[in-house]
Amino acid sequence: MTVHFTLALAGLAMLVNQSFAQRPEEKRKFDQADEKILRLSVSAFPQLPKNIVRDLRRRGCSIPQSTRKPQNVVVGDFARTGQQDWAVLCSVNRVSSILVFFNGSEKNVHEIAKMKDRNYLERNTANQIVYSRGIYTVGKDSIKGHDKAGPMPRTFDHQGIEDAFIGKASVTHYLYNGNWLKLTGAD
Repeated sequence: MTVHFTLALAGLAMLVNQSFAQRPEEKRKFDQADEKILRLSVSAFPQLPKNIVRDLRRRGCSIPQSTRKPQNVVVGDFARTGQQDWAVLCSVNRVSSILVFFNGSEKNVHEIAKMKDRNYLERNTANQIVYSRGIYTVGKDSIKGHDKAGPMPRTFDHQGIEDAFIGKASVTHYLYNGNWLKLTGAD
C-alpha cells in the first residue's frame, strides 16, 4: 500500500501539471504563482543552529511557505530517541527537498523527497493559487496508527517527518536501518 500511495501522490501531481499544460492561460498563471511562492531566508528561523544556517546558505536554500507564519523547519528525534535532529524544506531554483541534519550537525546530511515546488500549487476556496507543502514532526504512535501495509519495522522507536500536500495527503519519512521508508501519512 505504501508504494501505491506514493505512486498515487506522484501521479496526482503529474495529472495536475498535465491538465494545466493543456490550457495555456492556466499554465501561465501557475508559472507566475510558482515564481511568487513566499520563500524565506534561513535568517527568518533564529532557532536554527548557526552551523546549519551556514550550510543552508552555502547550498543556496530558501524555505518555501504556505502561510505567513514561518514554517517548514522542524526538530525531532528522527534517527534515535533523545537525539535532536533538524529537518528543513530547502528550495533551490524552485525545487525543494527535505534536508535532515542529524544531531544538529552539517556532516552527513540526508536529502530526501526532492520535488518541484510547482507540484504543490493549488487553487484555494477563494480561487487563488497557493503553495501547499508542509513538513511536520510526527510521533511514533501516530506513525503506527496510519500505515497498515508494506514492509514495516517491528517497533517504532523514534519520530518521523510528515511531508504533506496540505489538506490532501501526506507521506511519513521514517529512518529505518539507514534507509528512509515512505509510510502512509495522515490524509
